[in-house]
Amino acid sequence: MLLCEIAQVSRAAYYKWLNRTVSVRDRENQTLLEDIRVLYDQVRGIYGYRRITMTINRRRREDNLPVYNEKRIHRLMRIHDIKSIIRQKRKGHKKSTPQHTAENLMNRDFSASRRDEKWCTDITEFKYGVGKKAYLSAIIDLYDGSIVSYRIGKSNNSILVFQTLIPAITQLPPGAIPMIHSDRGNQYTSRGFKTMIEDANLTHSMSRVGRCLDNAPIESFWGTLKSEMYYLRDFQAYEELKSYIEAYIYFYNNERFQKRLNGLSPIEFRTKAA
Repeated sequence: MLLCEIAQVSRAAYYKWLNRTVSVRDRENQTLLEDIRVLYDQVRGIYGYRRITMTINRRRREDNLPVYNEKRIHRLMRIHDIKSIIRQKRKGHKKSTPQHTAENLMNRDFSASRRDEKWCTDITEFKYGVGKKAYLSAIIDLYDGSIVSYRIGKSNNSILVFQTLIPAITQLPPGAIPMIHSDRGNQYTSRGFKTMIEDANLTHSMSRVGRCLDNAPIESFWGTLKSEMYYLRDFQAYEELKSYIEAYIYFYNNERFQKRLNGLSPIEFRTKAA
C-alpha cells in the first residue's frame, strides 16, 4: 500500500475504487467520447462543441438512435481538453476613391425570405510561398449562406469580379432579381461592373466608407474559411492553395451543418426551399 500512502489515499477508498461497478451512464459517456474524438479527427479539429453535437446527433437520427444533449458533449470535451483549434483574424480595410457609387440599400438588414433575394460579394487575399499572393472573389446568398459563385486568381482586378458575377447571374431562376451588396473597392465602382449590374437588372448596394460591418455576411465567411482551413497550413504553391480553397467551399456548401439552418448544410436548406 506504499502507493496509497504516497498519493494520500486511504485503504478504504482504494478498495472502493477497485471494486467499483461502472454505471450505464459512464459506459455511454465512454462511447460518446470515442465518437467525439473520431469526428474531431475527421474534421482536423475545426469543430467546436456545438457543431460536434449537431453532427453526432444528425448521424444518430439517421440510425434511429436517441440524441445527446449539447451540455453533455460540451462537458465531456471540456474534461478531456477537446476544443476547436480555429482562431480568428481580422482583415485590414483600405479606403478607395470610387468612380461610381451606390447607396447603402442593404443597411445591415441581412435577413432574406427567399433564395437569390440578397447577395453579398467581396474579395479576400491569401499568401503562399515567399511573398506570393492569391485572391478569392465570392458571392454569398443571405437566404441560406451558400456560396453561389466564386473565382480564384493571382490578380485582384475587375476580371476576377466579372468572372464571379457572370455565372451567378446565369444560374438565376426566372423572375429572380437579387440585390447585390459590395464594398467600395475599385472593382465594384468600375463602369464595367455597373454595366453588368444594369444589364442583369440587379440592384446594387454599397457599404459606407470604412464600415466593414455593412458587408458582415461575406466578412464572416472569410473568417470561417481562413480559421478552419487557411491558417492551419503553410501553403507553398498556388495550385495547392487553390485546391484546398475549392475543397473547403464544397465542404462548407454541402457538408458543414448549421444550427440556424435547422442542422442542414446551405445546399440542403436551399434544395428543400426550392
